[in-house]
Amino acid sequence: MIKLEGQIRIAIRDAVNRASRKPFHWGGLAGYQQLEAIASALHSVPSEQAETAYLHQLARQVDRAVQTTRMLAQDVAAAHAQLRRIAECLHYPPQSQEVVAPPAPTLTSQQVKADMEQLLQDFNPDLKRQPAQAALLHAWQRVWRTCGEDVLPCYDIPGLPQDNLQLEGFFGQLRRDQRRISGRKSTSELRDFGQFRALFEAQSEEELLQQLCQVPLKDYQTNRKRLEEAEAPHRLLRRLHHDPLETMHALVDQHTTRRAELAAQAAVPP
Repeated sequence: MIKLEGQIRIAIRDAVNRASRKPFHWGGLAGYQQLEAIASALHSVPSEQAETAYLHQLARQVDRAVQTTRMLAQDVAAAHAQLRRIAECLHYPPQSQEVVAPPAPTLTSQQVKADMEQLLQDFNPDLKRQPAQAALLHAWQRVWRTCGEDVLPCYDIPGLPQDNLQLEGFFGQLRRDQRRISGRKSTSELRDFGQFRALFEAQSEEELLQQLCQVPLKDYQTNRKRLEEAEAPHRLLRRLHHDPLETMHALVDQHTTRRAELAAQAAVPP
């Protein structure tokens, strides 16, 4: 009995210390649901026996924790459900480990954008009494306003997944292999030889080329240019942090060259 009571205490401690694995697994919500299950199980214990007094004492403590956090848990559960709706609107897979299925042929970026904006318009939580949903709303508005346009092209390009989780996992595995082989923390060699490792991971060169050819060359070049333009500010900051004087001189020289070009164009008679 003492051993079983100790296991029940372990279950309670685990419920109040559940770890989270974002974005879809929220430890606090899972812990609350676990506490509810523990309370339900403890209430089924008969109260007439003296040996169950300790379990009823635990039940009172668990009931108090459940009652105290019920409103917040309901708020978090509603926020979690809304997050699931966002994922469904973006046509993400239900689990990150599942294979990412390409969007339907009739699905377009404009349709996803319209559905997302309608979903955002319909979500109106009480900002004062529902803090979890309010936090989700503010983060959702900020992310969609700043990054929404960048996630839409994947719905217009055949073969392009909705997220890069599998690609990040693949390169993460390459980095772990490189660290294990070399014994060093740096994995900069993958920048030069990573494409060969990717070729080795494929079943055949034909399979790799078939996957690459799913994306039209024109769409690839257009989105590659967009990516370079989006990364330009970060590259400037890296150069500025590494050598601010040389970076500023280069910017000033480019500005001077551009002024000279504009002056030369203005001097040419029409």
